[in-house]
Amino acid sequence: MSDPTHHEGPSDFIREMIRSDVAAGKHGGKVVTRFPPEPNGFLHIGHAKAICIDFGVAKEFGGRCHLRMDDTNPTTEDVSYVEAIQRDVKWLGFDWGEHMYYASDYFERFYELAEKLIRLERAYVCDLTEDDFSQNYRGTITEAGKESPYRKRTIEENLDLLRRMRKGEFKDGEKVLRARIDMASPNMKLRDPPLIRIKHAHHYRTNDDWCLYPLYDYAHCLEDSFEGVTHSLCTLEFVSARELYDWVIKATEVPHVPKQTEFARLNLTYTVMSKRRLLQLVEGKYVGGWDDPRMPTIAGLRRRGYTPEAIREFCARIGVAKNISTVDVALLEHTLREDLDARSPRVMAVLKPLKVIVESFAENETEELDAPYWPAGTEPAAGAKTSSRKLPFTREIYIERDDFAEEPPKGWHRLAPGQKVRLRHAYIVTCTGVEKDDKGEIVAVRVTHDAGTRGGVAPAGKRIEGTIHWVSAKHANDLEVRVYDRLFVSENPGESEEWLKDLNPHSLSVVHAKAEPSLASAREGERFQFERLGFFFADSDSKAGAPVFNRTVALKDGWAKVAAKTDAKAPASKTEPQAKKAPKPAQASSAPAELSPEAQALVTAHGIEGHEARVFVQEPILRAVFDEAATTLDKDTLKGVASLLANDVLGELRSRKLEALSFGAKEAAELVGLVSAGTISTKQAKDVLAEMVTGKERSPRAIVEARGMKQIASADALGPVVDSVLAENGDVVARYKAGNANVLGALVGMIMKASKGQANPKLVTDLLKQKLG
Repeated sequence: MSDPTHHEGPSDFIREMIRSDVAAGKHGGKVVTRFPPEPNGFLHIGHAKAICIDFGVAKEFGGRCHLRMDDTNPTTEDVSYVEAIQRDVKWLGFDWGEHMYYASDYFERFYELAEKLIRLERAYVCDLTEDDFSQNYRGTITEAGKESPYRKRTIEENLDLLRRMRKGEFKDGEKVLRARIDMASPNMKLRDPPLIRIKHAHHYRTNDDWCLYPLYDYAHCLEDSFEGVTHSLCTLEFVSARELYDWVIKATEVPHVPKQTEFARLNLTYTVMSKRRLLQLVEGKYVGGWDDPRMPTIAGLRRRGYTPEAIREFCARIGVAKNISTVDVALLEHTLREDLDARSPRVMAVLKPLKVIVESFAENETEELDAPYWPAGTEPAAGAKTSSRKLPFTREIYIERDDFAEEPPKGWHRLAPGQKVRLRHAYIVTCTGVEKDDKGEIVAVRVTHDAGTRGGVAPAGKRIEGTIHWVSAKHANDLEVRVYDRLFVSENPGESEEWLKDLNPHSLSVVHAKAEPSLASAREGERFQFERLGFFFADSDSKAGAPVFNRTVALKDGWAKVAAKTDAKAPASKTEPQAKKAPKPAQASSAPAELSPEAQALVTAHGIEGHEARVFVQEPILRAVFDEAATTLDKDTLKGVASLLANDVLGELRSRKLEALSFGAKEAAELVGLVSAGTISTKQAKDVLAEMVTGKERSPRAIVEARGMKQIASADALGPVVDSVLAENGDVVARYKAGNANVLGALVGMIMKASKGQANPKLVTDLLKQKLG
């Protein structure tokens, strides 16, 4: 048998703690963890990190991990969520065996211990509403609270009331069982917190048997004790509840004493992981459901085509830390690409077809070409296709419309008049002309092929720079392809209450593609790499002979330049540590896919970002404002205006379904200038923009003046606000002074809220550090 104190594997503060406990013989050397979700929604990628930690460390140390439904709130929980959670945990590769538990199975034990607390004079029945208690009795961080007038009820009175509460004699909120702890405690959580409340509601498991339900802080620690959990691992938001956790265990005198340890939760760029907000996305029909492939839920990731192996590897790479940080979603996508590379046979599909006529090829001839599924040097994963397939080549084929340019920019390596290109697995062709319709749009391209280059082999001494994909027009299958992109355009979409404005209007595009014949037989759940386009996954909507494909991830990170631009303007943020085996992803730093000639011309002429150029090509309204700005503004200001138009204004344009803008380049530049000068914050700029697009007022400066929105950037003006927040949050201040630097961000947020968003965040941080020492 291996020695759990000397095993090889990842090392972090949690594993070191457990290793030390096992070596010391604590809990008889046993390791028991648990994953305890509330069944009121679907699990997301943040839960995946917790699952990997809880189940992972138990397995590493020869222990076990329980799956427990923390189902103590009857109004929000449902059996469908229980089933979804079980399905997700199993899909990730973990098994709880016989250790499936429900908090609702312990309701009787919670009640018995409540009576015990009353007999020990450690709890009492209180008639104060929660609002009344909070406002008039709990006190503040600088002032002790005062005792409830019901705190001195006798044991007999309290037992009688609790039993009547159980019988349903009182209305919701009319009475509550409170712990009798310390109304002067510096930890506000210990000022007589509620333990059991009245809620007349149907429970999905216990039906209407109970109208008393335990609060989380009472139930959770007891559940850990009942089940023999040795290491209760949870995220940092439960740090302040640890004292209450320990108090309940000690006060109830349960025999088993578990230990709570906190780690940093997963925060991911361009991602919202608040269960409340995810529910809002679902109920508001912003997405197609909990398993919408744009959602960060495990169900959504699975349907998009993620693998459990990729998610587990990602969680291993980011590691376990104590400090709050944000991980770049590019690392998740890079880890996914690495995993999919050996699982995804290479095939060809054309998303935006343009007909090509091979004039030198006979009209009724079909030639079969042998095409391997894998490039040389790639070792397919177990179970992946290993053979080759036949590709029909005919006189008429389809290529991507973006692979042809009538007037190509410098460095163009795809098809253009007089230019040669290699057709993947086929021939080298030369463009001889184009066909246009009455509107001047190109409808077909004419080429000739070199019959001596079968298989794409260039003649001796010749070098062909470009290779493009294609499909036979005669044999192509029609294919529905859902091209998914990030759901939010903002790197931190959850920062504002107006977070829905950050939704990406282009997060889903449904295209009707042309695909090679082999894809007609693709079955639900199969994975492919569409050459030069990305990794794709056959969706559950697929039918026999008519597969539907989701783009799981592009071959390159098309957002890399946007992120690089942001990083250049802001201080680098901390990221979670990565394992040494995770090299810096080459894909994540690559440029986006090649631009259309028109978009490339805008980039060349004005130095704007590629994604901005794409927007201007697609959106005439924004293009008109940008063109006006390009004739009047200096280069630096123009770049700021381009970013504003292609991101924030585009969002307003889409969400409000506008057909015109009420302002032009002058006003856009003025708004950019106000932000650059520090007059208003970026969040305030969004509010100003929202008013601009309504047409009520064109001038950003006038809006700022009228609404008194100027940013508070004076230490003298901001000082009193900072002092007030510090005085009201003494427990947070105490934790900071005790060495918990993570709470600094919370204090900044409180001050921003107190100043109605007008405080300069950098100045707030500087003042806090100065005042806190």
